[in-house]
Amino acid sequence: MNKLSGLLLLTIALGSLTTGCSSDESMNKANAEKVAAIQAEKVRHKAMSGGDMAEHEGGQMQHSMPMSEHSGGEIQHAMPMPDESTGAVQSDASEIGRRADDLPAPLNRTQPQLVSVDLYTDELVAEMMPGVTYQYWTYNGKVPGPFIRARAGDQVEIHLNHGKPGAAGAAHSEHTSTEHANAGHSAHSIDLHAVVGPGGGAPLMQVGQGEQKSFRFKATHPGIYVYHCASPHVPTHIANGMYGMILVEPEQGLAKVDREFYVMQGDFYTGGKYGEKGLQAFSKEKMLAEKPEYFLFNGRVNSLSGERALKAKVGEKIRLFVGVGSHVASNFHIIGAIFDNLYLDGAIMNPPLKNVQTTVIAPGSAVMIEFTAEVPGKYLLVDHSLTRAIDKGALAELIIEGADQPELYQQVAH
Repeated sequence: MNKLSGLLLLTIALGSLTTGCSSDESMNKANAEKVAAIQAEKVRHKAMSGGDMAEHEGGQMQHSMPMSEHSGGEIQHAMPMPDESTGAVQSDASEIGRRADDLPAPLNRTQPQLVSVDLYTDELVAEMMPGVTYQYWTYNGKVPGPFIRARAGDQVEIHLNHGKPGAAGAAHSEHTSTEHANAGHSAHSIDLHAVVGPGGGAPLMQVGQGEQKSFRFKATHPGIYVYHCASPHVPTHIANGMYGMILVEPEQGLAKVDREFYVMQGDFYTGGKYGEKGLQAFSKEKMLAEKPEYFLFNGRVNSLSGERALKAKVGEKIRLFVGVGSHVASNFHIIGAIFDNLYLDGAIMNPPLKNVQTTVIAPGSAVMIEFTAEVPGKYLLVDHSLTRAIDKGALAELIIEGADQPELYQQVAH
C-alpha cells in the first residue's frame, strides 16, 4: 500500500511539472471547438428530460439523519434545484456561480459525529460574462464547490464520483476515456487542507471515468480551509474552477452571528482578452506566465451582484468566509466597511486582528471576517489591486437595508 501511494504521489508530481505550452494551446483550442460543436448539437435536440438538464444547477441541501454504525451523522450532498429566477430547465450555459449564502447553517451540537459529504466532478460550459462562455471543471456543477462544515472531533467521510452518478450523468459518461485524457481530465481528486495525512487525501481519491472513491479523516484542527483538485496537471484543474472550502468549527462552536457568506476569488486564463465574445479556451501559456484575463468572485463576472448580491440589515452581525482558490493572492477589501474581527490564514482559534481595512489572502488560504452592518446602502467587495476589480471582474455587492444613520454618515449642505 505504501509503495502504491508513493508511486501515485510521484506520478502526480511528475504530471504537475509537465508543460509543453504550444501543443497544449492547440489542444485547448481544438477542445473548445469540439465543445462548441457539441453545444450546437444539444440545442438542436430538445428532447432532454428535466432531470438530465437540472444536473447543471448543482444546488445543495444539508440534513442530519441517524446512521446505522454511529449514534448520529450529518450528510452534506448536492441535489438538483430549479433556477431561482425563472423556474426554467437549465442548459449547459446555466448558472455556474455559487451564491454567497449557499452554505450549511452553524452546527448546534456538542458531540462528534460522522459527517458524510457527497461530491461529483463535472466539466460544463457556462457563461463567464454576457456573450462569453467557458468550459469550467467543477465540484457539483458550481464554482466554488460546496461549502463543507464539520466540528473538531468529527469523522469526515468524502465520497467522490467522476461525473454525476446515475442517469443524470449519462452525458458525461458518453465521452471515452481517451477523450477525457485528451481534454486533461481523465482523473479528478480532492486535497483538503483540513486533513492531517499524505496529500490531504488526494493519493486515496484519484478517480477515473465512472469511478467513485471514498476516504475518511478525523477533523482535529479548527479552522477555515481550502480544498482543491490534485490530479495532473494540478494547476490546470485548479485554474478551471476545482476548489472550495471546508470549515472545522471548534468544539464549543462559533459565536452567533446574523448572516454568514461564502466567497472565493479565482483567476481564469482564457485564450481571448477580457470580454472577448464566444467560447473561450483555457490558455495554459497565460497560466504559466501568471497573466490571468479574469479575477472572479464565485465563478463569473457579477456572480454576487444585483439580485445575487449579499444582503443584510442595519444592526446585523455579518461573518464572511473568504478564500483564494487558484493561483494569485487577493487584496480583499470592502469599500466603506471596517473588519471588526479578522482571523488570518484560516486560524479561527487565534485572537483576531481588530479594525482592519484590507487583508491579503494567499493562494490556497482563507480568512474569517466579522463586522456589523451600521449604515444602509450598497457596499462593494473588491480586490484592492483595483484593475482586477474594475477591469477584470473581481467585484461583488453587499446591500445593507434599514433606516438612515445620520449620526454616522450624512451629506453636509453648503
